[in-house]
Amino acid sequence: MPAHALEGLRFQCQPGCTNCCDVQGFVYLTETDLEQAAAFTGMTKAAFENRYVYRTKNFLRLRKPRHSQCHFLTEAGCSIHPAKPTQCRLFPFWPELVENRREWSKTAGHCPGIGKGELIQIGAAMEEAEGMRRAYPAMYS
Repeated sequence: MPAHALEGLRFQCQPGCTNCCDVQGFVYLTETDLEQAAAFTGMTKAAFENRYVYRTKNFLRLRKPRHSQCHFLTEAGCSIHPAKPTQCRLFPFWPELVENRREWSKTAGHCPGIGKGELIQIGAAMEEAEGMRRAYPAMYS
């Protein structure tokens, strides 16, 4: 772990906040994410992929609509919350944030949940971050 890494951190998702959903970038999917989102929306996997997913040799990601970051972000929040992708579910416990104090602090600028809640030991946060490495190995190789 880098010397500038955190020893512990605080995070508690804030009710009604969707700031993490409105940041520039892409939402990457695992095959399981694709299957779960399709089932949740009542679509076949093929129909869901055709409408909402961009697939390359190494990655699956949600297509971006013209005027927002995500098709599933509504004023009420995530419309597929029970089946939201791994990347969304694990935020902000991503390796690039948990392992770097500067990036964690920078992310706190748009995430009001960072700094709130009970102290989370860094070991537990790193374990969560490993979920990103397992889900998206091509991104973390």
